[in-house]
Amino acid sequence: MARTSSSRVLLPLLVMAVFTSYLATAAQYNVLSYGAKPDGITDSTNAFLAAWAQACSSVSPSTIYAPPGRFYLRNVAFKGPCKNNAIVVRIDGTLQAPTDYRVIGSAGNWVFFQNVDGVTVSVGILDGHGSGLWDCKQSGKNCPSGATTLGFSNSKNIAISRLTSLNSHMFHIVINGCTNVRIQGVRVMASGNSPNTDGIHVQLSSNVTILNSKIGTGDDCVSIGAGTTNLWIENVVCGPGHGISIGSLGKDLNEPGVKNVTVKTITFIGTQNGLRIKSWGRPSSGFVRNVLFQHAVMTNVQNPIVIDQNYCPGSRNCPGLASGVEISDVIYQDIKGTSATQIAVKFDCSMKFPCKGIRLEDVELTYKNQPAGASCNNAGGTTSGVIQPDSCLT
Repeated sequence: MARTSSSRVLLPLLVMAVFTSYLATAAQYNVLSYGAKPDGITDSTNAFLAAWAQACSSVSPSTIYAPPGRFYLRNVAFKGPCKNNAIVVRIDGTLQAPTDYRVIGSAGNWVFFQNVDGVTVSVGILDGHGSGLWDCKQSGKNCPSGATTLGFSNSKNIAISRLTSLNSHMFHIVINGCTNVRIQGVRVMASGNSPNTDGIHVQLSSNVTILNSKIGTGDDCVSIGAGTTNLWIENVVCGPGHGISIGSLGKDLNEPGVKNVTVKTITFIGTQNGLRIKSWGRPSSGFVRNVLFQHAVMTNVQNPIVIDQNYCPGSRNCPGLASGVEISDVIYQDIKGTSATQIAVKFDCSMKFPCKGIRLEDVELTYKNQPAGASCNNAGGTTSGVIQPDSCLT
């Protein structure tokens, strides 16, 4: 007992000592020194790029510091590789996108990191000012597709901590082609009617962890794209939004699969979906395997548990073929709460490659204080514990 107690005391002290040592040795680059103005009006893009150039070329750990205030930024790309692999971007204020969505609407990304190693983005607010673009899209006018607020591509050893993303044009945070990423304590906020504003999107990436975050937006709270492996999501509150989704997958014939995904301790509030896997109805080499959905609470969720292998948003130009995405070894464990529709569990699997190895353990979902229903097509698996609604797995 004494050894355990002393280790609990010594470990935080060691971490504090290491962090203090880092602060003492890290080179500091305040964006104000490069001409940035915290007035929300002056274009500070070049100042941030100049600070990045200095930090990236330093052989010592570096910190780029944005003090309190509002900093107006156009689309900006922070590119590596750098000479050190310990760069902290510390935002104590707000980074503000142009209010005219056309300025960055065709750029693809607003704040973008590429080919970097050991970058941490912490604290602060990223305000995407996306509402004008949402209105344009909903009016049916010819609009740019919009920009992702914060993107990382082909990077490793990345941390995003205690960041707030507001009103993104499109996706709030995208992790693409990355390894060893930790996202912790983030808040994502946008209107429940905002189109394509996924909270966090992960694709072609491995060893990604998402923890202790609150996401409310107009699309998926977390979307998991092709080529994602070893993903851990824990302690997330989702709503409004479309839930946590694996997919959509299978849009391309040759597509890497998704495997080793854990989603646990999740609260869904008034979302369109809860735990969803979705794929297009067309041939594909994609797959989903070894997924654990555990400890989820649903409150008034339209589709708490759903596998949809005939995914076709808007029901326009649907391929109408059997999905080639093979889904296997998916566990739903300790899933409880209320459904906003009568069918709380829906497995609509591929006719050519039926879902197999689906397991339901202690699933209790009700509809209007009554037992909910379940619907299955081409889905096989087993159950244990209390199962409500009654299982339709074969």
